[in-house]
Amino acid sequence: MSQQPSTKTLAVIGTGVIGNGWIARALANGWDVVAFDPAPGASARTQAFVANAWASLEKDGLAEGASVDRLRFAATLEEAVVGADLIQENVPERLPLKQEILAAIDAAAEEHVVIGSSTSGFKPTDLQKDCQKAPGRVIVAHPFNPVYLLPLVELVGGEHTSPALLEGAREDYQRLAMRPLIVRREIEGHIADRLMEALWREALHLVNDGVATTEEIDAAVVYGCGLRWSLMGTFLTFHLAGGEQGMRHMLEQFGPALKLPWTKLEAPELTDELIDKVVEGCEFQAAGRPVAELDRRRDDFLVELLALTRKYWPEAEGLEGRI
Repeated sequence: MSQQPSTKTLAVIGTGVIGNGWIARALANGWDVVAFDPAPGASARTQAFVANAWASLEKDGLAEGASVDRLRFAATLEEAVVGADLIQENVPERLPLKQEILAAIDAAAEEHVVIGSSTSGFKPTDLQKDCQKAPGRVIVAHPFNPVYLLPLVELVGGEHTSPALLEGAREDYQRLAMRPLIVRREIEGHIADRLMEALWREALHLVNDGVATTEEIDAAVVYGCGLRWSLMGTFLTFHLAGGEQGMRHMLEQFGPALKLPWTKLEAPELTDELIDKVVEGCEFQAAGRPVAELDRRRDDFLVELLALTRKYWPEAEGLEGRI
């Protein structure tokens, strides 16, 4: 986490899992947070969420001035966004709803303030469609769960967005101790979700075809490729597979395998039988533990893993200009 004190204010519109994750991250980085969600009981659910996450955030390191007391709920959307330095929209993933809410935020917020949408799939040009005041400042700012620990945020601009605005947004999210990745052109699903979706589809085929259970597939990731991916990602991992000659030799040696029928990227039919297999497999893996308990276990793991990987991230090697 960032250790710099902040007088910044984040406005959060929509307080589901992702919205609450943004709230916890901002509070831990010493920001003020103003939230709005018309759902009954939203404030109590947010307070419980932040309380459950706070122990992990303390282990990861709180910024000066960090406090759960720097959160307040506003009575209206307009009240929430007035005076904010950054606005994050997190309403359900329905395009007409997002367009309606973003248009209302755009009308109420000061013109220079970036409005980020946590959408996992929609393109920013579509999100900007009904905004009249400053549509270019409405961008995709797609994080990953748990938002309060995982640092990646994908930033995508639409047809009205200038490169300068995206650079300013990058700085905004860096102040929240994020690692902003500016996506070079808008595309449904952005980058990371398209990669995860490909793996997800293949995993469903393996379950559907009786090749493996959900637990066996997760074990293949956790104990194998996932460990390398957490440090090097896909391309650098394959670069090492080429030995001293690197990626060029790897492609020469293993490239022909790309023509083999190893994957089925088209998703299988989501039949009742497949749904039952997936649900039963996941419930077996959960072993009766509630989601809140699994959240805490995941967070404890991530805090330790983040501490380790930070020792090996590019800046620890003195490499400049890396994400």
